[in-house]
Amino acid sequence: MNHEFIEALRALEKEKGINKDVLIEAIETALVTAYKRDYGADTDVRVTVNRENGKMQVLRRWNIVAEIENPDTEVLLEQARVIDPGFSLGDVLERDVTPKSFGRIAAQTAKQIVVQRIREEERSSIYDRYVDSEDEIINAVVKRVDKHSVHFDMGRTEAVLSANEMMPGEVLHPGDYVKVYMLEVRRATTGPQILVSRTHPGLVKRLFEMEVPEIRNGVVQIHSVAREAGFRTKMAVSSLQDDIDPVGACVGQRGTRVERIVEELKGEKIDIVRWSQDPAQFIANALSPARVLTVWADEQQKMARVLVPDAQLSLAIGREGQNARLAAKLTGWKIDIKSQSQMDDQMEMVEETYEEQDDFDLSI
Repeated sequence: MNHEFIEALRALEKEKGINKDVLIEAIETALVTAYKRDYGADTDVRVTVNRENGKMQVLRRWNIVAEIENPDTEVLLEQARVIDPGFSLGDVLERDVTPKSFGRIAAQTAKQIVVQRIREEERSSIYDRYVDSEDEIINAVVKRVDKHSVHFDMGRTEAVLSANEMMPGEVLHPGDYVKVYMLEVRRATTGPQILVSRTHPGLVKRLFEMEVPEIRNGVVQIHSVAREAGFRTKMAVSSLQDDIDPVGACVGQRGTRVERIVEELKGEKIDIVRWSQDPAQFIANALSPARVLTVWADEQQKMARVLVPDAQLSLAIGREGQNARLAAKLTGWKIDIKSQSQMDDQMEMVEETYEEQDDFDLSI
């Protein structure tokens, strides 16, 4: 410990923002542990480092008592008064016991503490930098591709795209630039862990916010997004101004706005529908591009029965049920879709049942 060391701590404080006094306190605590390890674990000692010149002292401490129970930490009042007549019971006697060879241990310990605190501070600053970016989009460059994950270069750290957050069929290579959605920033012993996604519905929402000025300024609002990444997305929007078409604003002239987002999502289809306060109307809109005849909505059960023309049934349900499934996610309702002929058949069955009941003779 010397004056140059203190100056180095001051420089570190300015450069890294690590408080010099906090560092010295950590060094003092670590030196107590180092002393006890080499010179006796039962002793009561404290270590002081002069904040100006770096001079170090190891001070052994004894409690002044009338009767000794632990000679390692206690001393009789009579013995203490030989050193200083002013001592009283309950006072603490301290003596400098700094070993001549302790300087080397102190230097090694101090170096370890400083390096450790620098790492901790860097990890903390990285965490603070990215934690506010959760639920946002960032542009990232692919650093390496593993069997089950993709790693992105974030400067002083990495972001990880796990296999379940990758878009189906999308192949990324080192050096590729892509937009990723910040899922979560976690603290970890090895440093912050940044988890990103290419499948989250929030990615679509943020892309539209970037692309559509009317969404950024709050005139057009996104109410919900339902997504099956790599295949299809449905998004419900509304406008606060009657003269602005929310769907048209998102699509853009000749489809230019939505096309740029589709390109970013590698051809994923996007249905933009008008949100409505009327659940029946919203459900009908959500089943677009299918044409809906009637919606019966049970608001208590959040269940709806939808009637569509026979020719629209397959379109309303979608390939492997995708259109109906996404519409249900978008609206938050359970949706039962029937064609006109299916409904007619059900009505005929009901009528026949009633007729049978009317014909049944209950007399004896």
